[in-house]
Parts: sequence; structure tokens; C-alpha cells
Amino acid sequence: MAWQRRSSLAVVFFTVFLDLLGFGMVIPILPLYAKTLHASDVAVGVLLATYSMMQLFFAPVWGRLSDRVGRRPVILVSVLGSCLSQLGYALAGSFAGLVAARALAGACGANISAAQAYVADSTDEKSRAAGMGMLGAAFGLGFVFGPALGGLLAHHDARLPFFVASALAALNFVLASLILGEPRERGERTASRALTWPALVRTVSSPRLLALILLFFVVTFGFANLEATFPLYLHRRFQFDSRRVAYVFVYVGVVMIVVQGALVRRLVAAFGERALVVGGTLLMTAGMVTLSLAHTVATLFVGVGIVSVGNGLNTPSLSSLISRSAGTDRQGGVLGVSQSFGALARIGGPIVGAALLAFGDGMPYVAAAIIIGFACLFATAAVRQPDAAAVAIERWEHGS
Repeated sequence: MAWQRRSSLAVVFFTVFLDLLGFGMVIPILPLYAKTLHASDVAVGVLLATYSMMQLFFAPVWGRLSDRVGRRPVILVSVLGSCLSQLGYALAGSFAGLVAARALAGACGANISAAQAYVADSTDEKSRAAGMGMLGAAFGLGFVFGPALGGLLAHHDARLPFFVASALAALNFVLASLILGEPRERGERTASRALTWPALVRTVSSPRLLALILLFFVVTFGFANLEATFPLYLHRRFQFDSRRVAYVFVYVGVVMIVVQGALVRRLVAAFGERALVVGGTLLMTAGMVTLSLAHTVATLFVGVGIVSVGNGLNTPSLSSLISRSAGTDRQGGVLGVSQSFGALARIGGPIVGAALLAFGDGMPYVAAAIIIGFACLFATAAVRQPDAAAVAIERWEHGS
């Protein structure tokens, strides 16, 4: 039984890795591919934003559905949808077809809430953050290798990366179908009482969960500033070309893989999730300040390294706290709501960051430092390390 659970967790991590590998392959080539279909700059922006918009709406739906029917079928359907979306990219004969494929990819990419719920079902509270950290490491690996592989394949044929990503998703579907088990039996899920939307809203609006989800939104909003404006910042301030920009993103990915895959487990055991959330936001604030002031390559790598370490500590710890504060029968729904807030932050963050570039190439990071700095103060005041008895009472009071 323990071996089967470990195998299933490995499949979940591999599923997320392959999903993000395919997503990462698309990132550097999709705008150029859209241009071959006569898309304007504004249209390309709409195309890229479509993914997060679909995640915004579908993350809580997938999560809530996984509470009702189980994690396995939701993950399988979303992986199959990812396969079809990548094939849609390759076969799109018009820009409208490309947008439709992107919308399907975003809807299926919202399955992260089901994957997080799977990890929550398969781990105890002490190892929850470590499991979320491994999920984050799978994310990082996909982002490290995806753009490099996509760029390499695109040299041979513009559609080849999409065909390869679709084939990887098909392989993912076959492996998950054969190996992935359901972490909890149907009888263990009290679906009939917990799955109404009003019940989910009552749960999410509890003071403990609402504080954590808002903190997740703010931190993601600040980090999205960096993700969206970083290539322009690197080009304007350091005259980096696309190859050097890619190297910096690889560095970010590697740092986050090491932190989330190796360090989070040990640090949570020693200090608890709350300390990592506070410490992570503090590091992100310091890193953003460093980036805003950086004028040498050495200082640049110090700043981006500090931000990456902070985000790597913060994200899995916050996800673990959100999971531990939710009832066992609504993990997917609550984690889906948090991912939906994250998608909203990834829509708003780049817009604000791009607007701030007009006032200077370092201004997005000044703003991010202020935003995340307030988040650090909020985390220090409002976030508490969960006490099992207190959490149980709060769940009961809110109908969990």
C-alpha cells in the first residue's frame, strides 16, 4: 500500500512536470507562431492572457469536481485535454483556432488544484509542505527544460514543438491511466454535505483561510511583476539578448528546484510553515529591492537568487497552510479557489508591471518590493502555525 501510494505520488509529480514541460515549450514560440497567422501585438497579448483567464474560472471548478468524483478522473481528463490543446496549436489554420486551443490549454492547466489535493490526500500534515515543495520542483523542472526544448525543436519546424508536447501529454495520459490510483476511497469523501458552492464560500471566507488566500494573491501578484517585465528589464539595463535572458530564467528555475525539492522539507520540520512564509516574503522583498538597484551582472544574480529562494520557500508553505486549514472533504475546492486567486494575480501583475516600466526599468520591482513588504508584515501579524484542535473547531464552526 505504501509502495502504491509512493508510485502514485511519483506519477502526479511526473504529470505536473510533463504538463509544465509542454507549457514551457510553448512560451518562447507562441507569440512568433501567432504572428505567422497575422496577429497584431494586441491580439498576441490577448492570446497569452487567455490561459490565465481560463485558469481563473476553471481552477475552483476542477478542484470542486475532484472533491466529488475523485482526484484521478479529473487529472486524467485534464491531461487528455492538454494533449488535444497542443494538437490544436499545431493544426490551427487561423488565429481564432489558436485562441481556442489556448483557451482549452488554460482550462486543462487549472488541474493543478486537483494535483495539490491529491498530494494533500496522500500526505500527513507534517509532510504536507514537503509534498507541495516537490510539486513546485516539478513545476520548476518543466520551466527549465521546456523553453530550451521548444526553441530547439522550433528551429526544425514551427509546429514541431506542439506535436512533441501533444505526444508527451499522450504518454502522460497512458502512464497515469495505468499507475495512478485514487488516494481516498469514495466512502471517505463526504461529498453530499461539503460540495455546495455556498458551503465552499463559507469555508473560504473563514478568517484563517481568507487571510492565507489573500496573502497568496498578493505574493503571486508581486512575483508576476518580475516574470512579465524581466526580459525587458534585462534587455534595457544589461543589454541581454534572448539567449542570455533564457540563461537567467534557467538559473531561476534551478534555484527554485533546489529550494522546493530539497530544502523545504527540512526547514518546515525545523521551523514550521509560518516561519517559511514570513521568511520567504522578507527575502522576496529584499530581492526586489536589490533588482531595482542592480547595475552589475553580479548584483543582478544576487537579487534574482534572493527572490527565487524566497518564492521557493513561500509558495509550498502557503499551499500547505491553505490545505491544512481546509476540511478533508473540500481540499480540491479550497485549493482551486486559491489557484483562481493566483491566476487573477498573474493577469493583473503583468499589466501593472508593464505600465510601471514607463517610469523606469526598475519601477516594477520597487512596486513589487512595497507590495510584498506589506505582505510580509501581514504574514507576521495574521498567519499562525496551525494548531490541530483550533483548526478542527474553526472547520466545525463553518460547516466543514
